[in-house]
Amino acid sequence: MGEQIHVGGPEQTEILAKKLGLDKGGEKLHLLDICSALGGPARQLAENYGTKIVGLDITLEMINEAEKRTQDKSYAEKIEYRLGSGLDIPAHDSTFDIVWGQDAWCYIRDKSRLINEISRVLKRDGILGFTDWIWGSVDPPEKDADYLMEFMVFPDLQTLDGYAILIDNSGMKIEEKQDLGPDFANHMDIYLNKLHAAKQDVISGFGEEFYKEAEKGILAWQKAAHEKWVNRGMWIAKKL
Repeated sequence: MGEQIHVGGPEQTEILAKKLGLDKGGEKLHLLDICSALGGPARQLAENYGTKIVGLDITLEMINEAEKRTQDKSYAEKIEYRLGSGLDIPAHDSTFDIVWGQDAWCYIRDKSRLINEISRVLKRDGILGFTDWIWGSVDPPEKDADYLMEFMVFPDLQTLDGYAILIDNSGMKIEEKQDLGPDFANHMDIYLNKLHAAKQDVISGFGEEFYKEAEKGILAWQKAAHEKWVNRGMWIAKKL
């Protein structure tokens, strides 16, 4: 999936950035990226828009690698990486103009607490913008649902409307809610094709058993996406 380990990579980062208005004065904004991983989006936003960014991740290895990849960049002083959880954000109340996330909050169990924490650290009139993997409009068989969660190591998923309810309950107002299901299914096709194209390299690096398990898991997610068992969404909201 490259440096930006979310659906659509840098192109999707650019789309979300423009929806949140970073192209109209991003250098004046303070942004929190929750589950910032390798820091790819943070670097893209700092370089393209001059935005001041805090990247928050709970995994020390991710923080260390993100810091390594950011060293010596002309915009490095714009980015700070913090080790911590989205459930207990290490920041004062009303700190950020924007809270950002891309396809990562599916790894966080208590999404109600996450959204409430986001509301706490956002300034008044601040903006929340994120995408995430979610349950779809059709309930999968229980066995299939369990395997999908096991393969991705997800504790659980929210739904398109479920996230909207949590946002409304937190003192924020939904401005946009978008079903990205068709594009999500298309990307599962892309990921499977990429795996097949890299078969020999994957086997050489990780072994044939690893390749077979990866193929099994992606096939399961491909089927689930096309059957509408799983989905992907985007939400934009403002703190009142």
